[in-house]
Amino acid sequence: MLYERYDVNASADLTSFEFESKGPKGTIQKVVRYTEINVKGYYNLGFGDKDPYTGLISDLTVTNNNDSKKVLATVAATLYVFTNNYLDATIFATGSTAARTRLYRIGISNNLAQIEKNFLIFGLGKDRWEPFRINVNYIAFLVRRKS
Repeated sequence: MLYERYDVNASADLTSFEFESKGPKGTIQKVVRYTEINVKGYYNLGFGDKDPYTGLISDLTVTNNNDSKKVLATVAATLYVFTNNYLDATIFATGSTAARTRLYRIGISNNLAQIEKNFLIFGLGKDRWEPFRINVNYIAFLVRRKS
């Protein structure tokens, strides 16, 4: 993505990234976390606001800090860092709501030429995975770094 990004702090194993969203709602702590699921080499991309009291991630909070492009560009930048370290990883991503999944689809669509330079990307339709296509509604996405 060619948008401005926030600076991130990464965990030592490069599976967790934190940054601050800054806007009219103040400074909001955000977390991106890659967690291996029950299929070896497949990781869930978790993203959301960090609760200042519990440290837990909320993927349902609506921040409305007027920086969604910058936030999504920052999340995308973590994908590059993560896949540089985990070369054979396949990343599963979906929004916590249909509206968020749509937002991710739009972000992918708007940057597809740039993304496809480095990644293979697939969308889950009603019953199968297919190479990502613009203007198609998907339930989820798979991303894998090109060799």
